[in-house]
Amino acid sequence: MTQWAIGDLQGCHQEFELLLQRLDFTPGRDVLWLAGDLVNRGPGSLECLRLVKSLGDDARVVLGNHDLHLLAVAEGFSRHKRSDTLTPILEAPDREELLDWLRRQPLMVDALVGNRRTVMSHAGVLPSWTLDQAAGYAREAHAVLAGDDYRGFLGEMYGNTPDRWQEDLEGTPRLRCIVNVFTRMRFLHSDGRLDFAAKEGLDSAPEGCRPWFQYPRPEGAWDDSPRLLFGHWAALEGETPAARQDVEALDTGCVWGGGLTALNLETEERVFEPALTSR
Repeated sequence: MTQWAIGDLQGCHQEFELLLQRLDFTPGRDVLWLAGDLVNRGPGSLECLRLVKSLGDDARVVLGNHDLHLLAVAEGFSRHKRSDTLTPILEAPDREELLDWLRRQPLMVDALVGNRRTVMSHAGVLPSWTLDQAAGYAREAHAVLAGDDYRGFLGEMYGNTPDRWQEDLEGTPRLRCIVNVFTRMRFLHSDGRLDFAAKEGLDSAPEGCRPWFQYPRPEGAWDDSPRLLFGHWAALEGETPAARQDVEALDTGCVWGGGLTALNLETEERVFEPALTSR
């Protein structure tokens, strides 16, 4: 069995198919880890969603901000944006089946690969959290999104406040903060506040900010040398500072003319499939 981790698909279905061929990916033998944002902006969002869903347990998926946007649009809590490519999903005969499957995906995957703990979320993990805490917070939000009352949260999901995590947060503000960390985080202020405006590379950090993965972690928070996989940040082009060998950026901006990258979780080999077109 080979386990491959792939960054944001964002509807780049043709490139996804080509990458799977290059990997000789075989369902039932191999496993994909997909770092969220399966849909939107690329022309094959419906096809990506159908393909990943069809893989069943051979795909480990986390929700990204574009996936949540699809769910919010479908329920009438967010408007179509000019760059959205979600209409084929919303008009598909299997729309409800696809959306129900999507909302039941987690915000974080945590599993052993060989003897190494491997964690994946779309945007990352707050550096002040232990991985066990992060897993618990992810389960809190997942329980709501996968539950019968998920529409109530989708209607209150959007917003930039609270912008700093506090354990005593409750209700919707707590859930919104958790979701924002897992799906929107890039730069953090020194006091732990999330900056939601800056989206470019590391040299674009707002004054007083650093990327989340450059902040120190609590002593003992990440014992046993775990590895953290994340997507979301195409401007990194799949690279993080060499000093952070425990963090793997996977989004190489296929939808922006870059390509899709697959990381072999056993050997660290990276396989790149270039984008067919720039959008």
